[in-house]
Amino acid sequence: MLAAGTFTLGVDGFVLSGLLPSIATDLSVSVSTAGQLTTLFSITYAVGSPVIATLTGRWDRRVLLGGGLALFLLGMAGQALATSFAVMATGRAFAALGAAAFQSNAYVLAGTLAGEHRRGRALAAVTAGTSLSTVLGVPFGVLVGQWAGWRVVLWTIMGLAALTAVCVPRLPGAYVPATSMRTRLGVLTRPTVLAVLVATVAVVAPTFLLISYLPAVLGTTATGSRLVVVLLAFGLGSVVGNRLVGRLVDGRGALRVLLAGVGGVAVSYAVLAGAQSWYLPTLVLAFTIGAFGGLTITPQQHRLFDVAPDVATVALGLNGSAIYLGAALGAALGGLTLDAIGASALPAAAALVATAAAAFIGVTAPERRARATAPRPTPAGQPLP
Repeated sequence: MLAAGTFTLGVDGFVLSGLLPSIATDLSVSVSTAGQLTTLFSITYAVGSPVIATLTGRWDRRVLLGGGLALFLLGMAGQALATSFAVMATGRAFAALGAAAFQSNAYVLAGTLAGEHRRGRALAAVTAGTSLSTVLGVPFGVLVGQWAGWRVVLWTIMGLAALTAVCVPRLPGAYVPATSMRTRLGVLTRPTVLAVLVATVAVVAPTFLLISYLPAVLGTTATGSRLVVVLLAFGLGSVVGNRLVGRLVDGRGALRVLLAGVGGVAVSYAVLAGAQSWYLPTLVLAFTIGAFGGLTITPQQHRLFDVAPDVATVALGLNGSAIYLGAALGAALGGLTLDAIGASALPAAAALVATAAAAFIGVTAPERRARATAPRPTPAGQPLP
């Protein structure tokens, strides 16, 4: 049930980018303005998630899951019925708050109910909902939108969310210790944690800089069903990256895998800047962007465990907000680039941001400093100082 919820929210999070031109036309705004719906959703989620977690810390998780889905449904209905950009934006904000209440607590509930020995599999099952949404849900949603209109897609997402909400009362109750906002914000005063969180923002931004305006970027290269295939390639790449990243991090280390992922994304975007006029190269690059992108989030979570093991739970919650701040930044930068230069410049802009992210990670790398300052073991036979 929890995976069904993350699948639904995953479809909602990405599908609008593929329907942006028709949304912009119906609401009488530019494509770049319509793209700011992603910025609004992401900022609302990023800010709302820790606030909701603080205010509802002692509540039964089922109440938050059901309430979050109810708020999400209200926001989706507002969007589906919207006749103006203002109404659409308001509905998007309500949907973001509902998504924030549901998604973070879905992981908390899965981990709590599963127990220590099955926790990894339970969390992976919930994550699989998001992964499946990028492979099947988003391409299918865009296809339906092209055939029946973007409003039908939103009503379909509402139907899935309603079915999930009906199942929430069947879950066992669960409670977790409350964490104050002061404690959450206090974690941000740690330079090592802040460096990793800023890196998360920088890593996520390039993908949303481009994918938020994908139809405009591809233009005549991938219209109609071809756009759906490009989105499918991106989703398949993401699944491949997510399948490989766990073993790679365990075997090679989080920092190496992260730099490889961000570097691969940067190179892929740079190549796309010169190949976006051809369909087959674009298809291959969509896969590589998804695959390398799939190598970037798990290492960040692992790094937070390394640099802040005593507050890892709070740090991971803040990392979720950082992901959505990165999405907001990317969509905003994409809109500015689209207005100032044009859609053809978006892959190059994404490549520049990804390169800057890799440079920032390489220069800051708090775990390197932690290893450098750690006390070295005394050689055998040598007296202690």
